[in-house]
Amino acid sequence: MNSSVDEKKLAKRLRREIGRAIEDFQMIRDGDRVMVCVSGGKDSFVMLDILSQLQERAPVSFSLHAIHLDQNQPGFPVDILRTYLESTGLPFDIIDEDTYSIVKRVIPEGKTMCGLCSRLRRGILYRYAGEQNMTRIALGHHGDDMMETLFLNMFHGGQLKSMPPKLRSDDGHHVVIRPLAYCREKDIARYAALRGYPIIPCNLCGSQSHLQRQAIKGMLSDWERAHPGRIASIFRSLSHVAPSQLADRSLFDFDALEKDASREILQWLPEGSVRDDGAGDFKDEKDMRSRQRTVV
Repeated sequence: MNSSVDEKKLAKRLRREIGRAIEDFQMIRDGDRVMVCVSGGKDSFVMLDILSQLQERAPVSFSLHAIHLDQNQPGFPVDILRTYLESTGLPFDIIDEDTYSIVKRVIPEGKTMCGLCSRLRRGILYRYAGEQNMTRIALGHHGDDMMETLFLNMFHGGQLKSMPPKLRSDDGHHVVIRPLAYCREKDIARYAALRGYPIIPCNLCGSQSHLQRQAIKGMLSDWERAHPGRIASIFRSLSHVAPSQLADRSLFDFDALEKDASREILQWLPEGSVRDDGAGDFKDEKDMRSRQRTVV
């Protein structure tokens, strides 16, 4: 296929998916000042590009402000990014904060740096957004990121949660949006290659091959090869949740299923036992069978 035709088709698909996500979750309102966080990776480049295209035809008026956080990572070519942002014609700012030294000092060699790095980065971006009266903070996480996070939380955190397309920060002051929520990484990567963005890899954390996220990404990729369509099915499940079919008592009132509402709730745990908020601590199948025998 001709590259220009391929680019137009991909751009149309990405505009449709991003526009659908914005509409479904009401990400952008009339008069919003949208702070688009540009890291130098393919995702944020595509997000800024497509949002700029949508801005021209959107049913509401909003402004875009590109923001890059220079974390003082050695060898990071910030001038290349500055040149690109200047070429877009959009207002932009580059925040200079040395989080790199903090992360290297605090995290032992060989350990994952992403957690601390992201917390420091989030705090700086929130502060800047408040100072500049930004009403939306746009991050470049896509649908594949959301699915990977779902399994990361399940496998390593014992929680059924992912990345929401839209959220309010813990302090209640900022609204964070993820316009790429409906986009697939393969489409983003292909469009980025066609557009020739000056992509800058993150050598601080993103390139650490032993990261748990890379293992999850490989698992999902294997599943998709063996069972085409499985990834799309998993993603659909994120928006089709049935709390009554899970086991979270804070989301569904299982006691209300009893016809006799006055029925006393019996205490099954031995006196002095500490209740486990989860489903127990089954370390392996043998331990699970043992506990099942104990209950019986």
